[in-house]
Amino acid sequence: MKTWAAAHRRACASAFSRLWASPLANLLNISVIGIALALPLGFYVVLANLQGLARDFTPQPEISIFLAADANASDVRLIEQRLKARAGLAGFRFVPRMQALETLKSRSGLADVAAGLSGNPLPDAFVITAGANDAAALEILRAEFAAWPKVAEAHVDSDWARRLDSLLAIGRYAVMMLAAALALALIAITFNTIRLQILTQRDEIEVTKLIGATDGWIQRPFLYFGGLIGIAGGITAWLLTALSLLIFNSQLRPLAALYGVPLELVHLPWADSLFALLFAAGLGWFGAWLSVRRHLSAHNPH
Repeated sequence: MKTWAAAHRRACASAFSRLWASPLANLLNISVIGIALALPLGFYVVLANLQGLARDFTPQPEISIFLAADANASDVRLIEQRLKARAGLAGFRFVPRMQALETLKSRSGLADVAAGLSGNPLPDAFVITAGANDAAALEILRAEFAAWPKVAEAHVDSDWARRLDSLLAIGRYAVMMLAAALALALIAITFNTIRLQILTQRDEIEVTKLIGATDGWIQRPFLYFGGLIGIAGGITAWLLTALSLLIFNSQLRPLAALYGVPLELVHLPWADSLFALLFAAGLGWFGAWLSVRRHLSAHNPH
C-alpha cells in the first residue's frame, strides 16, 4: 500500500513538474480548454436561470371542472369538501351557473348571443389553482377530478406549460450537443499535448521499458498531467462564466429596476460546479490515456 501511494505521489509531482516546465504552452492549452468548456457551461447556467425565472413569473395553472346538469347543492358541497381535503392545491373557487351566465353577458360581442338563449346552458363549475407547474402533474390532477362523481368534464390550462417544457427541453438538448462536441475537442487537445510530450521523451520511455518498467508506471505521470490540465481548464471555464455573469448582471440591474422585479443570473451551486470540474478532469485524463495507450500499443512487442 505504501509503495502504491508513493508511486502515485511521484506521478503527481512529475505532472506538476511537466506543467511548470513549459508554462506558456501549457497556459495556452489550458486557456483553449477553458474557453471550450465555458461555452456549454455558460449556456447551461443561463438555461437554469431562465427555467427558474419562467417558473417564478408564469401564472399559476388553473383546472376547470364542470359539474353534471343534474348536480344539486349537496353534490357541490361534497366536491368542495374533497377539494379542501386534497393536498397540492393552491386554492379554488366555486362559479355558479348564474354567475357564469352573467359573465358571458358582460363580454363584448356576446351579450346578444346570451340574450337569445331560452335558458341557461352553462353548468356549475369549480376553478382550481394547482400547486404544480409541470404539464404531467396537471394532467394527473385533471384525470383525477374528471373521475369524481357528478363531474361532467375537467379542463386544464396547460398549453403554456407544455410550450415552456418543450422550449426548455430543446435548450437542454442544444447544450448537451454543444457540450459533447466541445468535450471531443478537449480530448483531442489533451491527446495532442500528451503525444508531443511522449515524442520528446521517447528515448527515456524506451530506456525505462528496457529496465523493466510496466505500462502502468510509464503512463501514470501522463494521466495525472492530463487530469491536471483538464481541471485547470475547468477552473478557467468556471471563472470565465462567473466574470460573464458579473458583467451581464451589471447591465441587467437597470432593466430590473425599471420593471420592479428581481432579475439576476446566479452561478451554478457548489455541487454542480464540483461535478463540472471533475468532468473536465475526467476528459483530460481520458485524452491522456488514449494518447499513451496508442503509443504503448504501437511500440509493445507482439
